[in-house]
Amino acid sequence: MHRKELNERSPLRIFEQSIHGGLGRGNLGVVVARHGVGKTAFLVGVALDDLMRGRKVLHVALRQPMNKVREYYDEIFLDLAATARLDDHFTTLREIERNRNIHAYMGSTFTMPKLLADIAMLREFADFVPSAVLIDGCDFETLTPAMLGELRKLARDLDAEMWMTAVMHRESRFNERGIPDPVSRYEDDIDVIVRLAHDGKAVHVHLLKDHENPKVSEAGVALDPTTMLLMQE
Repeated sequence: MHRKELNERSPLRIFEQSIHGGLGRGNLGVVVARHGVGKTAFLVGVALDDLMRGRKVLHVALRQPMNKVREYYDEIFLDLAATARLDDHFTTLREIERNRNIHAYMGSTFTMPKLLADIAMLREFADFVPSAVLIDGCDFETLTPAMLGELRKLARDLDAEMWMTAVMHRESRFNERGIPDPVSRYEDDIDVIVRLAHDGKAVHVHLLKDHENPKVSEAGVALDPTTMLLMQE
């Protein structure tokens, strides 16, 4: 199978239909789940879909070292290539690595000024302007409205989709739309919210907010608990 066909058949096309065409450039999406359920795998699946279409992706890791994030990409891509019998496996992998940039900010080293400076450097010296920015490991407990506003502005300035992950806990409370705290505090400032839930057979993707649409559809996709590949429900 060629990568174009693989993209066309991707379960993400079903997910995009459920949110009326996708997250959209300049918009902010959040993936919420308990620890270890598959938030990073979901982001990597989104990133690989973009990368295999020749788009540039910036992956910002706040809780994992760079080598661990690379391992996620390698493992999920190899499983995807093997499952789909991808024809141009090695060429695709080289292009993915060329179009992907990973920045890891461990501990308390992450700040918005540092991220903005790093993006400016990528743009000036590497001609790298991402069409998707993934921020994995954001602490919504300490996130401030001002910081979220800066992230939204960054997405708009870059004309990029921005996905973030957030942790929910066993004791988390939910609002009337099923959005857990602390993400529920920022519901009005987030365009798309999905929750991952593991039932032992699959990691189901539940759509909690779809832009301003009052009626939320089923996401129609899940993560395979063995390979962590996105699949149709």
